[in-house]
Amino acid sequence: MTRHAIEQSTRFALWTLFALMVGCASAPRVQQSPIQSPQIWHTKADTATPADTLWWATFDDSRLDSLVAQALAYNWDLHAASARLSAARAQAKIAGAPLFPQISGVMSRTKRKQNFIGFPIPGLAEDEVLSNTSTTYSLSGNASWEIDLWGRLGAGAASALANYQATQATYRGARMSLAAQTAKAWFAALEAKRQRELARATYEAYRTSHELVRARYERGVRPSRDTRQSEADLASSQDRLHQREQLYDISIRQLEVLIGRYPAGTFAIAGDLPLVPHPVPAGLPAALVSRRPDLIVAERRFAASQASHKAAKRTRYPRISLTASGGSSTDALGKLLNGDFGVWSLIGNLTQPIFQGGRVQGNIDLTRARESEAAAVFAQAVLRAYSEVENALSAEAYLAKREAALTTVAEQAREARRLAEDRYYRGLSDLLTMLQTRSTAYQTESQLLAVRRQRLNARIDLHLALGGGFKGN
Repeated sequence: MTRHAIEQSTRFALWTLFALMVGCASAPRVQQSPIQSPQIWHTKADTATPADTLWWATFDDSRLDSLVAQALAYNWDLHAASARLSAARAQAKIAGAPLFPQISGVMSRTKRKQNFIGFPIPGLAEDEVLSNTSTTYSLSGNASWEIDLWGRLGAGAASALANYQATQATYRGARMSLAAQTAKAWFAALEAKRQRELARATYEAYRTSHELVRARYERGVRPSRDTRQSEADLASSQDRLHQREQLYDISIRQLEVLIGRYPAGTFAIAGDLPLVPHPVPAGLPAALVSRRPDLIVAERRFAASQASHKAAKRTRYPRISLTASGGSSTDALGKLLNGDFGVWSLIGNLTQPIFQGGRVQGNIDLTRARESEAAAVFAQAVLRAYSEVENALSAEAYLAKREAALTTVAEQAREARRLAEDRYYRGLSDLLTMLQTRSTAYQTESQLLAVRRQRLNARIDLHLALGGGFKGN
């Protein structure tokens, strides 16, 4: 074969192998979900205009938008997740390296001394040893290449790529979870602020009425029992105020940690809880697999385990590898690049596993078991996702009904308290009735605030369950 023909054949082989490597290194896909997706949500949902995919913006709160941006930029847990993503990217790159030729360059200097003992050399004394010292310089390039004839290396690289994609989805999930935690912490701080204000207003009401009760007792109008009962309720309202102040302080520090600040408890907030955004438009459950980060992770792990099992089965087949080296070797450094001193070698190697004590079959069994485990994990994750969506939609409906009912209760309780206080101060009712109606009014207002925040949290949970905003992405 001529030199030109050899070069043509070599180029053809290289391009063919490159095409094989590109095809083998692509990410594996799971052909079918182990769970049959329902066609509609069983819990009713409105068909309003879809919301923005940046779901926290639907609350129409610029302060929340700013806090989420700060959390995504400065939260240390998210920085750690980003570092893990970089590590996974490097691991995928390492796993794909065997698909390509491994090339290295070597330059060496060898100094050698040889003694000539036992040679009859005239003129040489008996105790004298003749020796020769030489120096050799060599420059070589080495290449090794395993031909992925059966797709074993490609399957291994595909498995690593799928694991990297799972880590990408994990990072996306961490961002979404951080945004959700920040939104919930913000709403918790707003509720804690309102609860503290309510507790302070209640305490002031009890303090004012206690002064009136004491004044009436001192004039002999009311018995001492009213004074003691009023003082006990005043102390109880003061205790509730301290509890609310502590909860507010905790909520502020939690928010500060999420946005990467020192938890000094000095972050100032203002305003009230926002209204729950417009009614929920729900999509098809099948779209969850392409949206929810946890389902993407489970699906990618499943695909990676399938590729690993494929790679393990391919270890039964022969391995074909090529090793080549070329360079020059000379005793003069200046002649190192002279082609007259060139040396080269080309070695082909065929390896067929015959007996390895069950290691090959054991590895196949291991990867098969892990594939079955990943399939079960994926199936359970899909079911859990559907359950979370149904529960979030259900909570949305029930909490809306509770808020409507508590709003009515709170309005009536406030009016009842006003009437009871008026009747007591005019001497038409006893103290116990007034205190009971006041306590009921306080508890109802507090419950209403809590339910309002629960509705906001339920909407956040729905966004998490759907993998983001209501628009497809």
